Amino acid sequence: LPDGTLSVNGQAVAVIYFRAGYTPVDYPSESEWRARLLMEQSSAVKCPSISYHLVGTKKIQQELAKPGVLERFLENKDDIAKMRECFAGLWSLDDSDIVRKAIERPELFVMKPQREGGGNNIYGEAVRDTLIKLQKTGSQEDAAYILMQRIFPNTSAAVLMRNGCWHKDHAVSELGIFGTYLRNKDRVVVNNQSGYLMRTKISSSDEGGVAAGFAVIDSVYLTLM
Repeated sequence: LPDGTLSVNGQAVAVIYFRAGYTPVDYPSESEWRARLLMEQSSAVKCPSISYHLVGTKKIQQELAKPGVLERFLENKDDIAKMRECFAGLWSLDDSDIVRKAIERPELFVMKPQREGGGNNIYGEAVRDTLIKLQKTGSQEDAAYILMQRIFPNTSAAVLMRNGCWHKDHAVSELGIFGTYLRNKDRVVVNNQSGYLMRTKISSSDEGGVAAGFAVIDSVYLTLM
């Protein structure tokens, strides 16, 4: 409507929650893109908005890892240093030296597309094969990927239950922190830490999604060292 209200069948819409819209197949024609634009331009709360959606892409993570970029958002040098200690290496495929190293030692890298969820990343020999294929074709498809330094976390003994049967294996865990964020144009209304998710998987698995069946929900158990 002229005042920015999104109306569906005469009902004003307060919140738009995107259950879909994260993969290319969700936009098979211009009609879907026009619908996304219509929603984004409305005054309804978007979860996520297009800007917040893009912030989660690997390309933005790569940009944030570049020298001098965090300084745009944080002032405390100690905080910046602590954050950088947590960063893995992230590179564009425009970096010929990194691409060469990844072809020589693909086990040290992960290729990541601008996609959500499990099953999209490229590991091992497939990294070398994909990079060589992209070099031969000479297309701009390589811009859809970044290269990331592969992380090798500590493993621990675990007992896992699946389909009513238990077995012992070596596992790795990943801690994710939830945030609550709400803004109105440039004014931030809420920006809080609001919980966590611990997921555990067997150490031999490259993937880690819970919904995809690769990992399980776990709990944090802290001990004094």
